[in-house]
Amino acid sequence: METTSHEKHTVVIIGAGTGGIAVAAGLKRHRPNLDIAIIDPAPHHDYQPAWTLVGGGSYQAERTRRPLARCVPRGVQLIKSAASAFDPDAQRVGLADGRSVAYDILIVAAGIQLNWGEIKGLESALGKDGVTSNYRYDLAPYTWELVRNFSGGTAIFTQPAGPVKCPGAPQKALYLAADRFRQQGVHAESLQFRSGGPSIFGVAHYAAPLARILDAYDAQAHYGSRLVEVRGEEHIAVFESTQNDQTVREEVAYDILHVVPPQGAPDFIRKSPLANDAGWLDVDKSTLRHNQYPNVFGLGDCTSTPNSKTAAAIKSQAPVLIRNVTRALDGQEPSESYDGYAACPLTTSVGKVLLAEFTYGGVVTPSLPLDPRVPRRFYWWLKRSFLPWFYWNLLLKGRNLPALHKKREFPASVASPVQP
Repeated sequence: METTSHEKHTVVIIGAGTGGIAVAAGLKRHRPNLDIAIIDPAPHHDYQPAWTLVGGGSYQAERTRRPLARCVPRGVQLIKSAASAFDPDAQRVGLADGRSVAYDILIVAAGIQLNWGEIKGLESALGKDGVTSNYRYDLAPYTWELVRNFSGGTAIFTQPAGPVKCPGAPQKALYLAADRFRQQGVHAESLQFRSGGPSIFGVAHYAAPLARILDAYDAQAHYGSRLVEVRGEEHIAVFESTQNDQTVREEVAYDILHVVPPQGAPDFIRKSPLANDAGWLDVDKSTLRHNQYPNVFGLGDCTSTPNSKTAAAIKSQAPVLIRNVTRALDGQEPSESYDGYAACPLTTSVGKVLLAEFTYGGVVTPSLPLDPRVPRRFYWWLKRSFLPWFYWNLLLKGRNLPALHKKREFPASVASPVQP
C-alpha cells in the first residue's frame, strides 16, 4: 500500500450509508468522547427505500436526499475520499487520494456495488429509449414518466440472479406500475417479470401469495431468465436461460424496460485480505466481527452474513455491532448476537403493502400478530410515512425502537384470497 501521509483514529468507519451513519451515531451516544472518522466521498446521503415509491408516482425524489455533511453525527470526522485498499496487519486503510488512515477498530459498511456494465449496452441506454431503473436516484423519476405515459404494449421488469439490495424492489416496481396502468385504464399487452433466480421470493412463506399477486395483474413470470444485452434504439432486450444444459438466447421487444443490475461486493473489498472466497467481507453472522481480524467489524450489504440485504437488517445489526465494538474497545469479547432479521415492505399496489419479515433460515418473524401474507393499508402508511421519519430522526441519530419481531405460527394457506 503506497501512501504519502496518514492519520490515526480510534474507530474508522468505511461508508456513510445507513449502517455507517447509524453506528457512528450510536457509538457517540455510548462514548461521547470516542474518536471516530467516517470515510466516504459522496456529497449526499439517500433514503433509497423510497425510490420505488418515486418510480410509482407516490413520493418525491428530492425528499429522499440530504447533504451528507448534515447526516454525519456531531463530533465525527468526515474524510471525503474513497477507501481503496486494506492493510489489516498494519491496521491501515488506503485512500484513493494516496493518504492512509490508521485505526484501532475498523468498521466496514461499504454497501453493495451496482455492476451496470455487466449488461451489454445498458449504461448507454439508461434514461432514454424506455430503459430505466429505480436503483438510481436520477432514474426513478424517469420510471414514473414512463409509467404515466404508457399507452399499451410490453413492459418488462428484470431481476438478476444473486444477491441484490432490497430483493423485493424489482417486483415492487412491477406492482406499482401495473396498478397505475389499471387506474389509468391502460392495458399492457404483455407484462413480464424476468428473474435470473428460481422463484419470486426466497422465503417460501411469502412466495405463493406474491405469485398470486403477479397472476392478479396478469403478469407473466420467467425464472432463470438473465438480461444480458440492451439495444435501446431498437427497443430490444436480450435474455439468456439454460434449457436442457443448453444456453437459449431470446430477443424481446419492449416499450418499458425496468432493469435491476447485477450486484456484488465493492471491488476494493473483493480484492482485499478481508474478503471471503465469494468476495464479501468475511464476518461472523452473529457477532458481525471479522473471522480473522478481531478488531475489524462489518454490517450491511457488503458483508457475508446470509440475511436479505435490506435497510431493516441495519436496524437490527447496528445495536449488536455497537455493543460488540464497545466491548472490543474495553478488551472484551462480543456478547451480542444478530439473528438475521430482515424486512421487505412489498408495495403490491398504490395504498397496500405486504410486509415480509424473517430471520436466518427463512423463519417467519412478523412484528405484529397479523398474517404477513396479506397486503394491508396500514403497512402502506408505515412504508410511505412512518419509516422515512424513523430513518431520518431515529435510526440515523443512533436511536432505535425495541425489537418486536418474533417467530409466529400461521396456517399453511391464507384464509381469504390475496388481493394486491
